[in-house]
Amino acid sequence: MIKHCSLPALGALILVAASAAAQPYPTKPVRVVIPYAAGGLPDTMTRLVATRLTETLKQQFIIDNRPGAGGIGACELVARANADGYTLLVADVGQTAINPALYAKLPYDPVKDFAAVGIMGTSAQFIAAHASVPANTLNDLIALAKAKPGSLRYGSGGIGSLHHLSMEALNGPLKLGLVHVPYKGTAQSVPALISGEVSLAMSALPSLAPHRAGGRIKLLAVNTLKRSAQAADVPTVAEITGIRDFDYPPVIGILAPSGTPRTLINLLSKEIAQAVKHRDVAQRYTTLGIDPVGSTPEEYTAQNRTDVEKYAKVVKAAGLKAE
Repeated sequence: MIKHCSLPALGALILVAASAAAQPYPTKPVRVVIPYAAGGLPDTMTRLVATRLTETLKQQFIIDNRPGAGGIGACELVARANADGYTLLVADVGQTAINPALYAKLPYDPVKDFAAVGIMGTSAQFIAAHASVPANTLNDLIALAKAKPGSLRYGSGGIGSLHHLSMEALNGPLKLGLVHVPYKGTAQSVPALISGEVSLAMSALPSLAPHRAGGRIKLLAVNTLKRSAQAADVPTVAEITGIRDFDYPPVIGILAPSGTPRTLINLLSKEIAQAVKHRDVAQRYTTLGIDPVGSTPEEYTAQNRTDVEKYAKVVKAAGLKAE
């Protein structure tokens, strides 16, 4: 014989269930996986945000650096994690757009396996020339490159890096004949530019500004649609060349495993947006050459779609494939 619960008992069970369902997030530490080594730009900007999130959400946001292989391992790790909001991924266009264009097969799908949370920030990248290069403007450089094809070498952070593809988006369409010299990162390519080992390189302003002030390099253009407020005298590539959609900044945001509850996505997105716009974080971002964004999930999703198409075209035109 089945015993029926009394109405008071049933009401108590419903209250307990409702209470459990309404339990605030997070109730334990949140793991934030970064596909880069500690100390780099994505790591530094994420730690600033993680500190704010720890304060506002009253739980630790623990950084887990997983560098190497273009972030493929880090992406796979998060893609297979529980979709409960306790494992997040920091990603830039390398993981969301460039890897899919370079690799025929990936252990993760950048669209299907992740839910966009929000963009933390972007960073304008500048085309810089060594002081010995007889070009003071981007127009000068274009004329020089076309007059002496193969004579100018540019350094990048590696084959398939944002700096490589951003330069190829200029080099290919304008048929400049620039020679690519890949390094293991901008920590090597910028010193190569300063020493004159290469004629050109692309990097964020903080690593270039002291050398510009010292007269060792010249800034010819910025790779974003708008001029940077931190170097407003430097024109955009689009202004000079007429390539209207020339916009290749590193867009750095946070993703969650696909299937993460929308309520958690919205909460995290709101908190991240508030964190990057907090006075202390925003000031530090500016020092690092980062423009704080703080987007909605929908805006980040749309940005990823745009980037996938944009970088796929550059990779195809340059004939690049992952080794």
